[in-house]
Amino acid sequence: MFRKRRVDKDDPKLESPHSTNLDALHKDIVSLVSNSEDLVLRLLTLQNQRIGIFYFEDLIDTKSLQDSVIKPLEKITDDINFEVIENSIHIAKLTQTNQLDDIINNLVNGTAYIYRERDNLGILADVADKGTRSLEKAETESLVFGPKVSFTESISKNLNLLRSNINDPKLCVETFMIGSRAKKKVQMVYIKDIAEVENVNIFRQRITDLEVDSILDSTILAQMIEDNSYTFFPQLLTTELPDRLSISLLHGKIGLLVDRSPTAIIGPSTFMTFFESTEDIYMRWNMGTFLRFLRLIAIFFSILLTPAYVAVLTYHYEVIPSALLVSLGQSRSNVPFPPMFEALLLEFIIELLRESGARLPTKVGQTMGIVGGIVIGQAAVQAGFTSNILIIIIAISALGSFTAPSYSIGTAVRIIRFPIIVMAGFYGGVGIMFCFCFLLIHLLKITTLGRPYLSPLYPFRFSDLKYSIFRLPYQYLQIRPVTNRTQDKGRIPNKNAVQKKDVDE
Repeated sequence: MFRKRRVDKDDPKLESPHSTNLDALHKDIVSLVSNSEDLVLRLLTLQNQRIGIFYFEDLIDTKSLQDSVIKPLEKITDDINFEVIENSIHIAKLTQTNQLDDIINNLVNGTAYIYRERDNLGILADVADKGTRSLEKAETESLVFGPKVSFTESISKNLNLLRSNINDPKLCVETFMIGSRAKKKVQMVYIKDIAEVENVNIFRQRITDLEVDSILDSTILAQMIEDNSYTFFPQLLTTELPDRLSISLLHGKIGLLVDRSPTAIIGPSTFMTFFESTEDIYMRWNMGTFLRFLRLIAIFFSILLTPAYVAVLTYHYEVIPSALLVSLGQSRSNVPFPPMFEALLLEFIIELLRESGARLPTKVGQTMGIVGGIVIGQAAVQAGFTSNILIIIIAISALGSFTAPSYSIGTAVRIIRFPIIVMAGFYGGVGIMFCFCFLLIHLLKITTLGRPYLSPLYPFRFSDLKYSIFRLPYQYLQIRPVTNRTQDKGRIPNKNAVQKKDVDE
């Protein structure tokens, strides 16, 4: 963990070369990092010349500093000069500088500064203790088929995973440093001859125009650069799967990697993108298509099933089949609340169970969700707070919202269900239709990097349906999605890709 240290950016000393005297340099650095006690100056005296090594002891890899910097310097037998010092250090990433702002910004990121007294330049050596975990399975995007490895908090490891999937020399990486106080490395990745230039320029402009003190995670960055900050619906997809980012780049999209963040940002991302899973691609095309239809139907029921129950019981008894009317009346005979309050109460309880289960430790959270749902549901029915039928409807609605592969879109669906229930309680079916039309108009107005959010449904692009709603066999996926406006449009150049021949033909 990096400690927060205040650096006075307006100090005139930051814009000029530092003092050539080690004691004066040490004094300047100490004052600029607010007298932090973990700043260390290691002095070496070699051939009557003083060499200072500045670093923060809690940010560096001590073994790397000792084995790759200090020991090689102590073994120098030739006349000491800047070139000899630089050639003796066994660190891959070395930078020459004499600017205090460069030194301070690198010190707080785990770099050591090596300086020989009275030299014109010093050396920045990257000996940071990355403190990252090893490669593990994805937590929030679990898969049955396909690679299980996920991104980590190390941006270098994440880029390595991406390049191992796409070993294309056209894969471009642009690096930005964002943050006025705590600088964070952000890398934009795209395939040069596939991604549209306008999309790349929009991403680049929005990142460089940011004026913020720090960015802690990629999810925060996504909120800062998206088109509409007031809607419930996310416009940029975040994923922890390297293969999902790789597939998106090959389709002409752009990715963002943020240092110390285990998720990547993908854009432009349409509404249908949040209901797609990489597992659809790894499975057979007919199975993948079935699962996509299943998710869309489940989301539709999740939004409208509970409001429909409230509207029917409040205003539209005539639509209830006579065979069901008796059992429904008996189920609600002991319920003292109106259907709207009854539905809102159960929806609120479901959200409480979900949130408490997510915040508790894994094993306890699973037990809490299962046992709590059974106990509270049964007790609510016996106490007369709700009916058995509504318990079933609420459970189906909750399960439908959990089918979305993206956690953010599933949360949005659960939130918008509440105002629709309220409108159904006051105005019945008319209220549901009003909310549905309002939601549709809202989705039509949203854009993602200036592109229509509901594409390829609006504007309608028939050729892109095979990448969103359907999942056709690979021989029919010869052209990249038109929505992304790619430069290289062809994926399978052979026009006879549909034809299959035996070996003896």
